[in-house]
Amino acid sequence: MQVYHEFPPVYDENSKVLVLGSIPSVKSREEGFYYMHPKNRFWKVLESVFGEEILDKKEFCLQHGIALWDTCTSCKIHASSDASIKNIVPNDLEVIFQKAKIKQIFTTGKKAHDIYQKYLYPIYKKEDICLPSTSPANAKMKLEDLIKEYQVIIKYL
Repeated sequence: MQVYHEFPPVYDENSKVLVLGSIPSVKSREEGFYYMHPKNRFWKVLESVFGEEILDKKEFCLQHGIALWDTCTSCKIHASSDASIKNIVPNDLEVIFQKAKIKQIFTTGKKAHDIYQKYLYPIYKKEDICLPSTSPANAKMKLEDLIKEYQVIIKYL
């Protein structure tokens, strides 16, 4: 089924890093915000990286210079399976680049990285750093290992 990204990116003029997923999961689309599946470890990882509890996800990102969005504005996807993504329509990142001085782009997972490289890097010519997916589908990656990998974000803030 073709799905559409139905909520806006999180960013402001102080955003320094851009974190891109592929497209929101079913649960995230239901709740209208990023990384909302209860077993997705994204927010737990950021709490550990920054050493603080996240009470308001959007406010946390803005306070720490983190912009959030996805590589796809629409695609065909079965449930929340990145492996099933096809018929990709990429997002227009220019809206963020016009307002924020992004120092580094991070993609969360191989599929987001592959989509970025194929559709977005040729336009924007900004290298991304591929971080491991925090999705429950990436069960082989332990929380402690994800936290170590995501520490790199701090370097660009």
